[in-house]
Amino acid sequence: MHNALIDTPAFVFDIRKLVDRVNMIKDNLKGISICYAMKANPFLVKDLINVADAFEVCSPGEYQICKALNVPKDKIVLSGVFKEEEDISTIVKECKDLPIYTVESLNQLDLLNRKAKENELVLNVYLRLSGGNQFGMDEDVIKSILENRKDLSLNILGLQSYTGTQKKDIQIDKELDYLAQFTEEIESEYDISFQNFEYGPGLRVNYFKSDAPIDEAEMLNNLKMGLSKFEGKHITLEMGRFIAAYCGEYHTKIVDQKETKGVKYCIVDGGINHLNYFGQMMAMKAPFVIEKTTGVEENWTICGSLCTVADVLVRNFPLHDAKIGDTLVFLNVGAYSITEGIYLFLSRNMPKVYKRNMDGNLELIRDTIKTYTINM
Repeated sequence: MHNALIDTPAFVFDIRKLVDRVNMIKDNLKGISICYAMKANPFLVKDLINVADAFEVCSPGEYQICKALNVPKDKIVLSGVFKEEEDISTIVKECKDLPIYTVESLNQLDLLNRKAKENELVLNVYLRLSGGNQFGMDEDVIKSILENRKDLSLNILGLQSYTGTQKKDIQIDKELDYLAQFTEEIESEYDISFQNFEYGPGLRVNYFKSDAPIDEAEMLNNLKMGLSKFEGKHITLEMGRFIAAYCGEYHTKIVDQKETKGVKYCIVDGGINHLNYFGQMMAMKAPFVIEKTTGVEENWTICGSLCTVADVLVRNFPLHDAKIGDTLVFLNVGAYSITEGIYLFLSRNMPKVYKRNMDGNLELIRDTIKTYTINM
């Protein structure tokens, strides 16, 4: 339930839940490494340094976060569709051959190869196979790289593949079948033996009450069976949403109420500038919310503080004896909401961020940030 110490609007991340979840995943997938995609929630990186096996870093800013937090350089997987030469020059000089660098285009291949030679290094790389979008390269480009790899100062560890999120088991099975077949084909054709395979399974999480229940043990077991096709390779799973989603809460307070043309509205001090659920459409789906459990139940449309008709968190949501001053706690917001919100719109303040540490105590890790200074 709402803690009186929490000043709304605010995010709260439960670190014990986070750590327990990573350990649960590892227990179910024995011998497989876990790479945390820090774009899901960079505020959790510090608490995962000794828990996650690697961190996917997709921008210069994310690299600076890792550097400031002393993330071990050999735990960095430097990814991203845009790798700027100045940034790569700095990272290679500072980290040398300790990270793994992803190759998403022939231009990136040339850039990494040049930086390796300039620094008299051999850099470890993954070749990213595209899922049919702007990320990665298609099969023919990967084959051309392998065919002409002789003079590269790059150690090609294996393939990397990530095609999307919230995937069903059957989609993952088909992907792994194809990836195993393609890996075997190019290893044979180009006389190379890959050491590693990095895969983003995009496992499902439940955001809405209408979502079908997930048997996570069964889902992870199916994934483990699919990964058995890559026998002899070191497997790393890149995960963000599946790791972080359930450790997060969003606390927002009812600040006004009214009824307009038969519709009851609760106005809260947060809004869509903070809260973002993957798959929410026109605020019609009901997320999991902690509120009162006694009193008269009525349906309310919960709206945020932005001056736009789009700022609706959920429509026709049942609340018990809802009153101005009540706090609503939206669950399962540990991934993406914290950074995907349209924070600068209307120059409203950015929310506080708290951690609930392993001992259960709350710690304020980011205070309110006034955005009007950015918008002037």
